[in-house]
Amino acid sequence: MRKRTVWRNVSIAAYGAIIFVLAAPPAHGKSVALKMTALPIRYVEPVYRPPSEAQSLILPVTDGCSWNRCTFCEMYTDPQKRFRPRSEEEVLGNIRTCAEQMGAGVERIFLADGDALTLSTRRLVSVLEAIRKDLPSVRRVSSYCLPRNLRKKSVAELRELAELGLSLVYVGAESGDDEVLARVNKGETFETTREALDKLQQAGIKRSVMILNGLGGAALSRQHAANSAALMNAAQPEFLATLVVSFPQGEARFRENFPDFEPLSVLGLMQEMEQLLSQLELKRTVFRSDHASNWLILRGTLNADKPRLLQELRAAINAPDAAPLRPAWARGL
Repeated sequence: MRKRTVWRNVSIAAYGAIIFVLAAPPAHGKSVALKMTALPIRYVEPVYRPPSEAQSLILPVTDGCSWNRCTFCEMYTDPQKRFRPRSEEEVLGNIRTCAEQMGAGVERIFLADGDALTLSTRRLVSVLEAIRKDLPSVRRVSSYCLPRNLRKKSVAELRELAELGLSLVYVGAESGDDEVLARVNKGETFETTREALDKLQQAGIKRSVMILNGLGGAALSRQHAANSAALMNAAQPEFLATLVVSFPQGEARFRENFPDFEPLSVLGLMQEMEQLLSQLELKRTVFRSDHASNWLILRGTLNADKPRLLQELRAAINAPDAAPLRPAWARGL
């Protein structure tokens, strides 16, 4: 008997990415839900993607995450998610089969899993050329990206990828504070993250950056907010999202290198967010703090909407009982 796929929307620790349900627009423009079992692609579950990729075809080019040591992230810790690149033959075959079965219904593609850009430039060029040839209706290709993925890639190589259709990457900066980054075993620093974001900008690839509210706990909250704002001010990303750190599978792994971690209260999280927003000086960045993990939903463009966002945030801090906070049961963690 064929195993039936069970569909759930599940938010998880690091980015709260959810198990994938493809909604691809057919020719008449309406969305249609396609089950994973109906797609001509081998998925290693659970499959994750950013919330904004809900309308994208998820195309795995790797399994798992090549780093996979961040103590706050539970996304790729299952044994079946051990890191391995997919073979070029399999990936190109998936693209051809999707073209045959779905054709013009595919307009966006998300390259999975955790850090597709760890692949060589040659491999990525091969994938993007195949997408352009076999799926000409695709308008956007995106992926997750670790800053370390780009250390051996030149701006010229990244520009080639951009010219072939890679237009957006999601970078989990998490924090701009080196002490916080060391405590959570991120394997990055302020400078390595800034250098990667600068390379992407020079190559013409848009950057969606994630900062984790509460990652430094009570002791490191202020420096976490201050240095995260400094990193964003230096990088000027096109998109910025804040999520709340959370641990659906428990805190044991996280506390191995951060034993004195004290989680922030809801009020403490909002106070940290106020400091972050106050110190941000952005020219034109789409800002979202509306993920399932966030207690208070904030949306706007920075710095244009900074006064309004701070007003909403300070109103919630001053009168939390009257604030439109998301109830705990609705946070989907």
